[in-house]
Amino acid sequence: MTQDKMPSSVLFCCDHNSIRSPMAEGMMKKFYGRAAYVQSAGVKNDMEVDGFAIAVCDEIGVPLANHRSRSFEEMQDWGDDLGQFDLIVALSPASQRMALEMTRHAHLDVEYWPIMDPTGLAEGREARLAAYRQTRDQIETRMRARFGPPHDLT
Repeated sequence: MTQDKMPSSVLFCCDHNSIRSPMAEGMMKKFYGRAAYVQSAGVKNDMEVDGFAIAVCDEIGVPLANHRSRSFEEMQDWGDDLGQFDLIVALSPASQRMALEMTRHAHLDVEYWPIMDPTGLAEGREARLAAYRQTRDQIETRMRARFGPPHDLT
């Protein structure tokens, strides 16, 4: 995968906007600062941000506790036009289908990053945290490959 120029705006999406896309949004903001406008959304908004997602992102200094989950429909209701984004990164097959459907008349890129959904993969707190860390690390690996090394924001 080649490193491309940083888009001016990125939307990350997944099924519920409760694990993968909030992780990606928070990590993008931490790693690249204001280099791009970043948002996230889900196909549905039927869950709060997952506590395990909050915990594993806290480990790398990415705060998710104040994230409010939202759906594609809510974004449109609030006046956000998906066509205004330069890049949509879908982290699940369902969100990829929704993004392609909702932007079929817009000239923007929709990329699919096959990121593991960690829910229900393990029993017990430590095993579940390990699965969520794996998801977080998959996102970070794809992000670094796509956008380059994180900016020094200190």
